[in-house]
Amino acid sequence: MKAKSFLLGITTGIVSGAAVILFTAPQSGTALRQNLLENTKNAKSKLKDVQHELNNVKQSITTLKAEVQNSMPSIVNELKDNFENFKTQIEPEAINLKQEIEKLQNSISEIEKNIPSNRNNEE
Repeated sequence: MKAKSFLLGITTGIVSGAAVILFTAPQSGTALRQNLLENTKNAKSKLKDVQHELNNVKQSITTLKAEVQNSMPSIVNELKDNFENFKTQIEPEAINLKQEIEKLQNSISEIEKNIPSNRNNEE
């Protein structure tokens, strides 16, 4: 829809530009007609170029969309596999860390129990 609006705008601009040239041209009729023919050919050529580029963009978008649709599931699966591998590799370390934390908490509890008895002995 945007491409149609764009092309309609270009066509409107070309036609209005040609009309302005017709009414303000200080040339003779023959020279003016020749000039108009050249301008029309140039405008048609530019319009064809725009259409060609638009088709290239559409084709590129279609290709990109197809590539994304084809590669997305494999990317998601690869990410899942990587996450599972990471989780498996880190699990023993997590268990070790939990055990170390428990040991530290037990040590702190022992120290806390001994502190009041040491204070009583010092008094």
